[in-house]
Amino acid sequence: MGKINVDSTLDELEEGSLPNWIADHLNEYQQSGGDKGHFWDAREVGGTAKQACLLLKTIGRRSGKSYNHPLIYGMDGNNYLIVGSKGGADTHPSWYFNLLANPEVELHVGKEKFAAVARLAEDQEHTRLWSLMIKVFPPYIDYQKKTSRPISIFVLERQ
Repeated sequence: MGKINVDSTLDELEEGSLPNWIADHLNEYQQSGGDKGHFWDAREVGGTAKQACLLLKTIGRRSGKSYNHPLIYGMDGNNYLIVGSKGGADTHPSWYFNLLANPEVELHVGKEKFAAVARLAEDQEHTRLWSLMIKVFPPYIDYQKKTSRPISIFVLERQ
């Protein structure tokens, strides 16, 4: 894989298309049943060679369709954490709005699939979790500098 250009990735996402590198990662994760894709080589975007990723399955707030999103995650106790950075774009990722409308999701973490409920971290909890997540994926710091919106963090609680 060549160098990933975050800005061109954002352009593609804004146009409603999934960049090839994200689609490839999603397909590999799904087709292998989690044998591949759980750990993603994120060095091209400032992460680690073994960046932990999950698949977040949401229901579209308008379409009613299900969508899978490969996302970097962290842990806070038994809860999974995801960040709505969208590479520092001024708009939230589409899944952000889907979670607000319907917080019941399915997670695929490695080989395991299970139901979870999402909630938006706010105030002091957000501050504490942000400190944790910038250790998991340091590029979040630069993403926050690119946008005036506070970058969201969702807590995903297993059901």
